[in-house]
Formats: sequence, C-alpha cells, structure tokens
Amino acid sequence: VLLLVYVGYVGLGAGVLQALERPAEVQAAEDLLQQHWELLSNHTCLGVPALQRLVEGIIQAYKSGITLQGNTTSLGRWDFSGSFFFSISAITTIGYGNLSPSTAAGRIFCIVFALFGIPLNLVLLNEIGQLMLLGVQHCAHHLEEVFHWQKKASLLIKTCALVTGLLLFLLLPPLLFSDKEGWSYEEGFYYSFITLSTIGFGDYVIGMNPDRTYPGWYKNVISLWILFGMAWLALVIKFCINFLE
Repeated sequence: VLLLVYVGYVGLGAGVLQALERPAEVQAAEDLLQQHWELLSNHTCLGVPALQRLVEGIIQAYKSGITLQGNTTSLGRWDFSGSFFFSISAITTIGYGNLSPSTAAGRIFCIVFALFGIPLNLVLLNEIGQLMLLGVQHCAHHLEEVFHWQKKASLLIKTCALVTGLLLFLLLPPLLFSDKEGWSYEEGFYYSFITLSTIGFGDYVIGMNPDRTYPGWYKNVISLWILFGMAWLALVIKFCINFLE
C-alpha cells in the first residue's frame, strides 16, 4: 500500500509538472530554432557546422565556469571562495551541477573527499540538530518551572523554534539574494528551499553572475547558512516523517 501511495504521489507530481512546464519548454525550443535560422540567414558567411562548434564550445566553457564578457572571459569560480562553496555543496550532497571538476586528478580527489566528507557532514548535522533540540527542551523546561505550564510550554517553544527557523532560513534569506543576485523574492525563496533540502537543481546558484561584484564574506556566510539551515530543516522533515508513520 505504501509503495502504491509513493508511486501515485510521484505520478501526480509528474502530471502536474508536465502540464505546467511542457508548454514553456516547447516555446523555448521554437524560439531557439527561430534565432538559429535568423542568425544563419543574416550572416551567410557562417555555416551550420561552424555555428554548431561555437555553440558547443560556449556550452562547455560555461560548464567549466567561463563566460564571455565582450572581448574577454570571466574567471573566478575556482578561486578559494568558489572552491570552498563547491566543497560544501559536495559533502552536503546538494550537488548543484553547474560546476564540476574537469581534470582526472580533480575528479579522483572529489570522490575521496566526498567519501569521507559526507559521513563527517552527517555527524555534524546530527550534532547541530541535537543542540537545537536541547535548546528547545531547555527553554520549555524553564517556562514550566517559572509559569507552572506543562504541555503549553512545550507547544509554545516548539512553535517559536519553527517560526524562528522559518524566518532565519527561508523567509529572510531571499531578501539578501534579491539584493546580491537581483532575483525576485519568489526565486530567492525557491533557491533557499531547494538548497536546504539538498535537492540542488542548479538552476539558481549564488555568486555565479559575472556582471555582479560579490563581497568576500558572501559565500562564507551562505555556507554557514546552508549548514545550520540543513540541520533545522532535517528536524522539520523528521517531524513530518514521524507524523506520516
């Protein structure tokens, strides 16, 4: 029965997403094809094979973190802050997919690094989650002693912890992303949840716009936000699991 519910839920998601996203995909494909033929018709000296090679080269360069800016190229995804952020996304299993090692040595190191880093990350998240729970329980116990509440104190503190987590990890960060990335609030909220839940589609990633200048603290603060936000969301998901079970 549980398997049937699971398959049905996934099927429902597939049907809704197909209805919502398929028309946009078809329209984007038609627009791309139209631009392709317009470019060839306006520049007759450019052949189809040459254009195809250029497009493939641009796609490959973008995957490596290189973008064209006029007559120059932008670098910086593999500086220390970029590499640090990639390391966080690797061991947290977010895996945005917008950046990956291109050398054989880098790929081998990434395997070894993740092999030991993922368990280390899980242990740390568990410890952070336990500290959060202890803090909630301590506050509830303190309220019970002061106001002689019982179940009310526990419910109040859990509600406050949930609201505080929502503000710190989901509702307020989109305002920072709107300022630094130029995203809308909805895009920032979407990025926040997709990141903290470790889904990590990679359609929105911070610090990747070559037209913007980011402060040095930006990626480091976001890395800490990811770490504590994942611990908080893991507690919420654990509560949902207990409720479903």
